[in-house]
Parts: sequence; structure tokens; C-alpha cells
Amino acid sequence: MQPMHIVQLANFYGPRSGGLRTAVDQLGAGYVDRGHAVTLVVAGRARRDEVLDSGVRRITVPGRKFFKVEGYRAASPVLIRRLLPTLGADSLEVSDRLTLRGMGPWAKAHGIGSIMISHERLDRMIELGAPAGVATWAADVANLGTARSYDTVVCTTAFAGEEFARVQAPNVETVPLGVDLATFRPDRATPRARQRWSDGADVLLVQSCRLSMEKHPARGIEVVRALVADGVRARLVIAGDGAMADELQRQAQGLPVEFTGHLADRDDLADLLATADVAICPGPHETFGLSAMEALASGTPIVVSRNSALADVTRDGCGLPAADTGAAFAAAVRSVLGGDHGAAARACAEQYTWDRAVDAMLVLHRATAQRRMFLRAGRSAQPVARLRVEEQRLLRRRDQAGLLAGS
Repeated sequence: MQPMHIVQLANFYGPRSGGLRTAVDQLGAGYVDRGHAVTLVVAGRARRDEVLDSGVRRITVPGRKFFKVEGYRAASPVLIRRLLPTLGADSLEVSDRLTLRGMGPWAKAHGIGSIMISHERLDRMIELGAPAGVATWAADVANLGTARSYDTVVCTTAFAGEEFARVQAPNVETVPLGVDLATFRPDRATPRARQRWSDGADVLLVQSCRLSMEKHPARGIEVVRALVADGVRARLVIAGDGAMADELQRQAQGLPVEFTGHLADRDDLADLLATADVAICPGPHETFGLSAMEALASGTPIVVSRNSALADVTRDGCGLPAADTGAAFAAAVRSVLGGDHGAAARACAEQYTWDRAVDAMLVLHRATAQRRMFLRAGRSAQPVARLRVEEQRLLRRRDQAGLLAGS
């Protein structure tokens, strides 16, 4: 197979970016391992050009700060479009559907293959600040535009792909991400690690997530409050940082809750996950749930929102789904504590490897490059033309129903 040059674009990629950074880095390293050249373009404080240990060339361009978490920055699409022609890409991989949404049309105009990886459910994100009907309509219009703009849209689970299926986008592929099975493993649950993290508690709970509204990070505090009220000597360790950190610490006053902030040391995080009795994964909008997968790889069962992609994962006996209330999560945690789920947890995680994800993505990158060759030869893209018709239908529906009235 002829080597390709794959250019990855990722805003909001930083030291504390969590799952998105892990996915981008693991995919890029996998492409390099298979003989391809990879350039990663991210936003930061100042321009920098370096080669990572993985062999990926990482170019940092100046970007403005987003949110309250240090390291969340977004570069101007204009700045990135000026850079791209100098890189000589065969295929573009974009991990940001909002601030970099114009990169697909740019790639098409320059005869380059393009893939957008959807790391979140747009309809769920819009619902956080808009009525459900408006959110669905707005997401449908945006998703049609995304599908029309890129050669391929990649979703990490069937749950993530539901919003694209709703608008019958024809160019959507499902590629599950992987988990680092070498770093996250059950044998890290040593007595020393247990002593460090449990502080003598009988039950150790862990919640590893960004501390922002869409993740519902207060759920773990509600669980430990309920367990302590029942006389359980429980302790919760919350690993993560975000805009809600101060508020959560106020809610946790008087409870056995430890806030570690962002754990940059992956070994520390792996020790914590392995020694915990249950990992609480409360986000109802998770499209893959990398932190949950890391807990499973560590042999730790999970309790998850029944409204997220992780609900399907728990069907393999590695944990339980729960309604999005503190009482429901506490009940599910009590049930999981009463069983033996360690082997099932690890077995579940072993289904998700980065090798499989990389190989699947490379098939798509090769296909997009070939598709660009056909289009340069003057052939039409009928699926994309159909998307334009569907987009016009949605716009007419908006005008008829008045969905935006009063919003």
C-alpha cells in the first residue's frame, strides 16, 4: 500500500483535553507505525513545530483560549487554511465539527480526501440550552451540512451515529475507538495503591471526567452522600478539572471526597482506576466513553447513564446502567458492589483495541483519497447531491413549523 500523508486537525487539544487528545494521538501514532506520514495541527499559545516520540509532526498555531480549563484553545480557520497548502496532505482528518467546520469544503476544493470524526452528539449539546424541538432541527441542519462537506463522517458508536441516521446521511461509518490495554490493567490494583487512594475506606469509588455541565459531575457526590447516610465507609476520588470544580468542592464539603484535579501521570490514573471498586460514569451524552473503557480495562466495573452509548456496553455484565438521578446511581452502585464483575470488565475492554481502530480508519482514508481522484475526473457525487435536497426540505420544515419562534 502506497504511503499517505494524513493531516490531523484538532482544536481543543491540550494537556487536559482527555479523550479527544488520547484518540488523536493514538490514531496518529498508529498511522505512523504502518508507514504513513502524519502531521497534527493544534491550537496553543504560540507557534511551535516539533516531532513527537510517536513520529507524528505536531504543529501548534496560535489560538484563543476557550472555557476555564487551561489548555483549551481554538485556532482561527483562516490561519489553518493558510497553513494547509504548505503541508501537501493526501487526506484530512478533522476532530472538531464546530470551529473547524469549513475544512471539509476546503479539502474538496483542493482535491484532498476529508474525514470528520464526530466525538459528540450535537443534538444533545444543543439541548443543554434550547428546547428539544429546536435542538433536533438545528442539529439536523448542521449534520446535513457536515455530511455534505466531508467525504466521510466517522462516528464511534451506533449511538453517536443516530443523529446522522435521522437525516439519512449516506456517508457515515462507525469506527469504535480503542483503549490502552497495556497501561490500564487489573494487576495495578496493589495493596499499596489501595492504601494510597482509599485512605482506609471500605468502598472506593472513582469518577474520571471533565468537570463541566454536560458530564453531570455532581452525580458521584450524590452517590457517596447516599452511601455514607446508609453507614457505608465509602470514599470518592474525582479525577478531572473543569469549570465546575469550585462548585463541586462546595457540594462535597463534609463528605469523604478527594479532588485530584487533572491527573497528567497516566500511571497514577491507571493505579487509581484499578484499585477502585466501582467507576461512576454519569455523562448522559457520552458517544464512546474513553474514561469508562479505561476503568473496564483496569478490571473495574462501571455504573453509567442509561441515556449514553455506554448503556449498551454494560449488557456484557461489566456494570449497570442507571437513570440520571443520584438515587438511581446509588442503587446501581450498591448492586454492582454485591457482585463479581472484574473479569467481565476486562473482557469487555479487550474488544476495543487501537490497532482495530487504526486499521479501520486507514481504509477510510484510502477510500477518501480515491474518491477525490474520481471527482477530479468530473464524476458527480450523487449521495452529496441527495443531501442538498434533504437540507432544503429541513429548511422548509423550519419555515412552516416556526420552530425558531420565541427561541
